[in-house]
Amino acid sequence: MTWDPRNLPDLAGRTYAVTGATAGIGYFAAEQLADAGARVVLASRSSAKLDAARAAIRGQVPQAEVETVVVDLGSRASVARAADELSRIPALEGVFLNGGSMAMTRGAVTADGLPEMVGTHTVANFALVAGTLGRLVATARETGRDARIVHASTGFVKRWERQIADLREVPRSPLMAYTQAKTATEVFAHELDRRLRAADLPVRSILSHPGVGVDARTPQRPGVRDRTTPYQRNPFTPWAQGKDAAAWPGVRALVDPEAEGGDFFGPRNGIRGVPVRTEALARTAAPGAAADALWRQLEALAGVALPVPAGR
Repeated sequence: MTWDPRNLPDLAGRTYAVTGATAGIGYFAAEQLADAGARVVLASRSSAKLDAARAAIRGQVPQAEVETVVVDLGSRASVARAADELSRIPALEGVFLNGGSMAMTRGAVTADGLPEMVGTHTVANFALVAGTLGRLVATARETGRDARIVHASTGFVKRWERQIADLREVPRSPLMAYTQAKTATEVFAHELDRRLRAADLPVRSILSHPGVGVDARTPQRPGVRDRTTPYQRNPFTPWAQGKDAAAWPGVRALVDPEAEGGDFFGPRNGIRGVPVRTEALARTAAPGAAADALWRQLEALAGVALPVPAGR
C-alpha cells in the first residue's frame, strides 16, 4: 500500500507505549501517534523530562491523551517496575522499544554491571517484552487486532558484523558496542516473531531502522528540542532528515494494518525519506542454534523468563 507518514490511520481508542520518549525519535513517534488520536504512554528515565515531553505533545495536540512511566533501562529493578506498570494499562496495543543509552563512553556499565549498550538496548528490552507480552496478548484478543512489538535497529548492523555469542564481551569502540547491541536486537526480534507464530499468539514482532536523523533538521519543541537542550553536530546533516522523519519507520511498524510479523521498515533510500519495507539481513534473520543461544543468554542476563517456546 501507499503509506503517507503525515496522514496516519485513525488511532482513536488505541494505546501505545514508547520508550526513550523524551527526545528525538521517541518523542516524535509519540507526538505522531497522539496526533492520530492514540493514547500514548511515554517511558523514560527522567520524570522532569517526561513532564516536559507531555507538555510539548499537548502543545501540538491539545486533546492528546498522554501518560508517563519512569524507567531506567540500565537498572533491572527499574525495568521490572516499569514492565509491571505497562502491563496494567488497559488496551495496550503496541510497544515501540526505541530507548537505550547513546552515551558513547568506553567501558560504561549499567547499575547491574552489564555493558551499557547491550544492557540498555537489548537486555532491558527483552525484559520489557517479557513483562508486557501478557497484556499485549490480552488486548489483541479483546480487540481482534494483532498487537505490535517494534524494535529499533540501525544501518550499522548491515555495515559491520559483530559477535553476539557472549554479550558481555564488547568491542572497545563504543560505536562497535552499539552495533553489537543492535545486532542482538535484530536476532531477538526475528526469533521472537518465529516463536509468537509457532505459539499462535496474536502479537507481531517487527523491526525498524530510522535512517539518519539529525538535530539540525529536527523541528523545535519547548523543553524537548530548543535552545535549552544539547545540540549534537553530525557530519551527515546535508544528506540526513530530522528526527521527526526518522520516527516514521517505527510508527509505520506500529500502526500499518498491513504490516506483518518479521517485517523490517526503514527510509526509502536507507538514509531518509518515507518508510518502506526493507529486506531483512540474512545473518540476523536466520533461525537456528545461534538464535536459540541468544534467547537463553538474554534470559540469563535479564533475570527473567520469556515463556514463548521455540518453534520453527
